[in-house]
Amino acid sequence: MIELKNLTKKFDSFTAVDHLNLKIETGEFFGLLGPNGAGKTTTISMLSTLLLPSEGEIYIDGERLTRQRPELKRKISVITQEYSMRQDMNMDEIMEYQGRLYFMPLKQIRSRTEELLEFCGLINFRKRSVRKLSGGMKRKLMVCRALLTEPEILLLDEPTAGMDPLSRRQMWNLLRQLNEKNLTILLTTHYIEEAQSLCGRVALMNSGKLEEVNTPENLINALGAYAVDVMTKDGIVSKYFHQKEQAISYLSGIDGQLTLRETTLEDVFLERAGKHLTPS
Repeated sequence: MIELKNLTKKFDSFTAVDHLNLKIETGEFFGLLGPNGAGKTTTISMLSTLLLPSEGEIYIDGERLTRQRPELKRKISVITQEYSMRQDMNMDEIMEYQGRLYFMPLKQIRSRTEELLEFCGLINFRKRSVRKLSGGMKRKLMVCRALLTEPEILLLDEPTAGMDPLSRRQMWNLLRQLNEKNLTILLTTHYIEEAQSLCGRVALMNSGKLEEVNTPENLINALGAYAVDVMTKDGIVSKYFHQKEQAISYLSGIDGQLTLRETTLEDVFLERAGKHLTPS
């Protein structure tokens, strides 16, 4: 279990994360959502110990996480937004280099590499250099590298940024399979449909503060399960209803270009952004 207690990060007079209190259960697929500047990446950076908190504490399975606790740090792997791999290395070399950083025996590195490249569908490309890989293949290789040490927690900061729709769907399937193996996953993403599809719970953040933690379904139902999009001269205006009959009744009373659909988590995000999740 991950527990954040009053977690705070300040950069001079700017507070990036402001007294964050949050519990993430073992085996949970959890999402951090919020506009740019909400504090998502800073939170991930503190969980990976790349950044140290200004205040507050992080606990992993009841034990306080610090840079001096390698046995706890080993439970955590992180995949960043950037492609942080040597372009001239092939997949086998990337994996061996990572394993040696963790003092893994060479035999174990090679067996795990074989297993992970096969699992991620990369085994036939293992001798191809990173510079010759597609964006989706690079992301999958980053997942393999992160899993080499058999972590219990995977931190994903915009893992599908820049990927084409097909590669993104393939990554979703891969992450679902990993979560089914009881891997705890913490995800930040700007693809709201990604969070709705993958996450059991999400946290809405804004300006470093935690706004709400709930399931995507509960957030959607609180707004209204059905949406009517009305085309106006200023663009599309959406109205939300809890009952389908209410939405249909509203449709019948208005002329113009209208669309009835189910509400999504993106609707919730946009509603919050327009009212109080103000982007910075």
